[in-house]
Amino acid sequence: MGARVARMFRNFNLESRVHREISKEKPRAAPRHEADLPASDGSSDALETARSVSQKNDPLLTLLKSVYVESKDPAAEDSKDVAGGDEAERRPLRFSLPGETFSPVELTDVPKGKLTIVEALTALSSHQRQPQTWTLGKIAQEYSLDLKDTKALLEFFIPFQVHIIPPKTEKAKQIK
Repeated sequence: MGARVARMFRNFNLESRVHREISKEKPRAAPRHEADLPASDGSSDALETARSVSQKNDPLLTLLKSVYVESKDPAAEDSKDVAGGDEAERRPLRFSLPGETFSPVELTDVPKGKLTIVEALTALSSHQRQPQTWTLGKIAQEYSLDLKDTKALLEFFIPFQVHIIPPKTEKAKQIK
């Protein structure tokens, strides 16, 4: 009830109050202050420094002309090195998914030190199933990888495992 009464007083005669505010004369801006600098001895020093700044200093100009800056982009050099090194350092693809639906480009070889997803999952699952046969060194040799990269791959990446937990009762519904 209180909000309705407050709204009534707030909206009462609103239009005439707005017109009254709009029709009021706007306040004028204050006049700008004129800056008159008194002439003193310090102004001649300011003029001299302004002249010396605007004049060219010949010894400094010759030194500046002798400076030569050569700039190189390290990112561009790295990309050229990688692009040039890819052609010589490639290995044939060991495993691939059948069909063209899984990859838009048909891969035949990959750079040394790199794996495709299929190869990585194959290496991880074979190491998980037979760790004595598929050791760290064998995987590194088979896929042309560094030992530290292979160790990191086997340590930090785990392929998906599906565990089917049997129901506790025989009457529970199961997906077949």
